[in-house]
Amino acid sequence: MASLFNGIPSELPDELFETLCSAENVKIERIVSKGHVSPEGFWYDQDKHEFVLILKGSAGLRIEGNDDIVVLGAGDYINIEAHVKHRVEWTDTKGETIWLAVHY
Repeated sequence: MASLFNGIPSELPDELFETLCSAENVKIERIVSKGHVSPEGFWYDQDKHEFVLILKGSAGLRIEGNDDIVVLGAGDYINIEAHVKHRVEWTDTKGETIWLAVHY
């Protein structure tokens, strides 16, 4: 047993990606951000679908082709289909943003 809210370093120079469990066709990971954003010009283009749930904090996602930023707070989720390009425009700078991501 473990907690998604424990084991977070006090300093986060880079986002923390931690695989919680995985199988042949699915990977579940915890991501911890604190003011982190996607690099300029970088877009995620993943081979699998990604279900993302914000457990704590907040973030803004940009989906390629959409003008609006998708704002997510604690309890909000989004399902991103495979090969839908997206990027993190912002994450909370005052505290950690804890994501639960399911790649399937």
